[in-house]
Amino acid sequence: MTNHAAHFHQFLRHQTERDWADLVERLVPHIHAVDQTATRIWFHFFPLGLASAFEDTPDPAPLVRTLELMGRYRLHDQIDSSHAFLYGHRYWPTVKQVTLERAAEGPEPADLMDAASEIGRRAADRAGVEPAILFGIGAVALMTFRQVGPEALRASPGHAALAPAAPRRSPDRVLSARARDDSQGLFGFLRGPRKRWTITFDERQTDASFPLIHEQTLTGAAASDKRNYHSQEPRCIVAEGPIPVRCRSAFCGTCWIGVLGGADKLSDVEDLERTRIREFGYIDTDDPKPIIRLACQSVATGAVSIVIPPWNGIVGRYLRARQTGGAGAGS
Repeated sequence: MTNHAAHFHQFLRHQTERDWADLVERLVPHIHAVDQTATRIWFHFFPLGLASAFEDTPDPAPLVRTLELMGRYRLHDQIDSSHAFLYGHRYWPTVKQVTLERAAEGPEPADLMDAASEIGRRAADRAGVEPAILFGIGAVALMTFRQVGPEALRASPGHAALAPAAPRRSPDRVLSARARDDSQGLFGFLRGPRKRWTITFDERQTDASFPLIHEQTLTGAAASDKRNYHSQEPRCIVAEGPIPVRCRSAFCGTCWIGVLGGADKLSDVEDLERTRIREFGYIDTDDPKPIIRLACQSVATGAVSIVIPPWNGIVGRYLRARQTGGAGAGS
């Protein structure tokens, strides 16, 4: 590791969780609409507090048990794939290389916004696209660098995980698809509760969707998809669809999702769901239709595009205790 790269890494490590949250809020208006929500979701999927907890413990096994973690919760294990649901992911090889080059150059950036903007603009110039397309994935690259370090980032293959059709879809086409509801036919207004909507859970795949009956919960609809997801994702129950689920009553936390498109077509968060997603540590917000939901509590009245996180756990109380230095944060 060069001295400059080490200093760049230390600069990123010195930034607080509040600093990173401020970066996302400041940067989002400059990100292309196709990745504004996706970028915010990614930062909820891979919280700095959880990564820091693992950095601070000599033995991760007790921490995993304490937080009831399941799935792939370490960014180190998915450096090139964690952000595959971002449109900018298709430019990951370029963004990764630019990030490593910037780290090796020095001097330190003025702040995180300066670093993310510079990486986005440089990568966009090299890829021949507008910078707004790459500001989101640039911020993701910075946090990935922060959590895994320069050596691990450099050692990753740096490949983009794309389906054959993905490169041909423009950002506008992606946004249009997210906003579009299924046609109910000429007399669709008469169908009432018989309306059917499409729930997409991986926009990179043409068959990654399942049908939902009007005003059905996402997990209830997902159970109609009998394909074998358990072989790909052990958290999934056989014949219960692609969304991991254990209880259907907001108490297990396995069915949390990010909402890429159609958040307005989901029921408002009620008190139970709001309390539980805070306890799980997935999001803390008063937004009635947030970007992070529990699928078992989310009733849909239209087509929705979601993304399924690779892990679940109960981390909220632990991470809040770490922030305040209170009891219960020890592993």
